[in-house]
Amino acid sequence: MLITKIYTPKELSEAANELRLGELVAFPTETVYGLGADATNEQAVKRVYLAKGRPSDNPLIVTVCSREMVEEYTGKLPADAVKLMDEFWPGSLTIILKIKPDALSKAVTGGLTTAAFRMPANQVTLELIKEAGVPLVGPSANSSGKPSPTTAQHVFHDLEGRIKGVVDDGPTTVGVESTIVDLSAKKPAVLRPGAVTPEEIAAVLGKEVVSDKHHVGQTEIPKAPGMKYKHYAPDAQVLIVKADQWTDALAWASQQKTKVGVMALDENLAKETLPANVEVFSLGKDVSSASNHLFAGLRYFDDQVDYILCAGVPEVGLGEAYMNRLQKAAGNVYFSSIKKDN
Repeated sequence: MLITKIYTPKELSEAANELRLGELVAFPTETVYGLGADATNEQAVKRVYLAKGRPSDNPLIVTVCSREMVEEYTGKLPADAVKLMDEFWPGSLTIILKIKPDALSKAVTGGLTTAAFRMPANQVTLELIKEAGVPLVGPSANSSGKPSPTTAQHVFHDLEGRIKGVVDDGPTTVGVESTIVDLSAKKPAVLRPGAVTPEEIAAVLGKEVVSDKHHVGQTEIPKAPGMKYKHYAPDAQVLIVKADQWTDALAWASQQKTKVGVMALDENLAKETLPANVEVFSLGKDVSSASNHLFAGLRYFDDQVDYILCAGVPEVGLGEAYMNRLQKAAGNVYFSSIKKDN
């Protein structure tokens, strides 16, 4: 079993050296913490799947520190990619592009002729990649299927003994993974919602952008992470509560024989009386703070409760990304369905 070290930003040279040696080192981004391995080292990449318990047909995002690093694998960038990079990089946008034949291992691409690239808005990680001299695969640094990590401590909890280290740069600021846009097809398509919305992408490109909510079948290879398998789920059953259902939801919670977790916006609970067996994790005042705190809240209650009541929000703007993650965590189960069953 490995001794997992927590590196400070002043220890990037040591962390970068471990990456060059084929070790796994988690890194911070503005969205969630990523699990880093040298994307050009096939054996190191395969160890990422083992560390996470992740299915090997789920492609990995390639994390870079410059667009020149992308061009090493794609050749000349298409005009649409340049426009999006000019507007959103570094930032919370992952771009799927066609790559040169055999430019990256099938362990990275899932056997596809495309790869997903991202340049995160975190200076520590950009310096880490520059120091390492290679792009890094960067799936979320958690056990596969569990809530994504938004602090170094979350990473340590899940992966201690399975990775060499984690670079600690404090809590993330966005809290949900990057938007993924596919530029390898005829029409640009958002395959995973995030902080960058389809409307913002369409405005930059000056063309229609499809929001692809397609569920990938068991025999299909997904083009992007998070399209095929259950994600973000704690051991407790998460129930999504609509804004006008909190009185009923809390009354239901009061009838349970064990503690019930409640993840709610401040306004949801302002006029409510909380039962004695309820513990609250605040999602803050709006969808931005809710997105930032969603995974931390799911982790807070993991292994503590049987049920987590969690606030739903309108699927508009960042709300689409928030609800995408929450629906996956809940298995798309709403409190209203439990109420009907009772």
